[in-house]
Amino acid sequence: MNRADPLVLGIETSCDETGVGIVRGSTLLANVIASSMEEHARYGGVVPEVAARAHLEALGPTLREAVDRAGVTLDEVDAIAVTNGPGLAGALMVGVGAAKALALSLDVPIYAVNHLVGHVGADILSDDEPFEYPTVALLVSGGHTSLLLVKDLTSDVELLGETIDDAAGEAFDKVARVLGLAYPGGPRIDAAAVDGDPRAIRFPRGLTKPKDLERHRYDFSFSGLKTAVARWVEQREDAGEPVPVGDVAASFREAVADVLVGKAIAACVDLGVPRLLLGGGVVANARLRALAEERADAAGIALRIPPLSLCTDNGAMIAALGAQRIMAGHAPSTLDFGADSTLPVTTIQS
Repeated sequence: MNRADPLVLGIETSCDETGVGIVRGSTLLANVIASSMEEHARYGGVVPEVAARAHLEALGPTLREAVDRAGVTLDEVDAIAVTNGPGLAGALMVGVGAAKALALSLDVPIYAVNHLVGHVGADILSDDEPFEYPTVALLVSGGHTSLLLVKDLTSDVELLGETIDDAAGEAFDKVARVLGLAYPGGPRIDAAAVDGDPRAIRFPRGLTKPKDLERHRYDFSFSGLKTAVARWVEQREDAGEPVPVGDVAASFREAVADVLVGKAIAACVDLGVPRLLLGGGVVANARLRALAEERADAAGIALRIPPLSLCTDNGAMIAALGAQRIMAGHAPSTLDFGADSTLPVTTIQS
């Protein structure tokens, strides 16, 4: 195997996006994503069984398209990388099964890697500047909200904090439903907030009071915020008053972004780390990016945000992490690993 500049094919099926990516070392060759979001929209959220079936149907065509775009053949691939957790168990099993089959048929090693650490690895593909350590990483998606200290992408990732209830993406979906907006909630609320006043309503900022910061300095909570929005809307409706959707959306979005960025910047300052990386699909939120840029600049912290195509779940980030593991000299996984829906972020490779 070419360990200096390996050609790695990565497979990602942790939720509702079937991703296949191909990288050569730290260079992106192909990143193909097939989303089943429209199938889930009728239910107002991701249905695990629907996601697993969609992966089965999409994996073959997505794989062929990625190979074509990369301009390579499967026989040239040095290794297979696959997400084996965390995520939806049934969805993960589809990707894991396909990756094992490919590795066996091509007689190449396989690397079972962590989905969340993969989001950090995506940045390697997006910037000519080298990835520096340590870095604080804020990962925000539909199912995960995590704050990490990355001392080494391939060997040393520490969990600083995570959500204790709803993830930020889940809160966006639930609040969108309260406001009568369609799924997925993130882009709908972003659009509705354009004409709203973010200072119109002071919604609560979870786990930011002094007593909470003692125990949960880097943890997040969005369940109370979601409930506060629902009660505010309900009170307006009970009083027969119109609900200012734009103001509610903007005020809710501001509360989420305020907490996310505030805790991430605090971690950088507390730990003396002058670098912050944002990752995950919720990074598409315009206000989150703007506030992060504003506060990072004020604190003298270098902010890195991969292109949005590399922020959502994708196979390229998994291939990138696998390639970095290979180049760092780590041994491949054995074939006895399985899907692990609760894989801890400290387990970079299974």
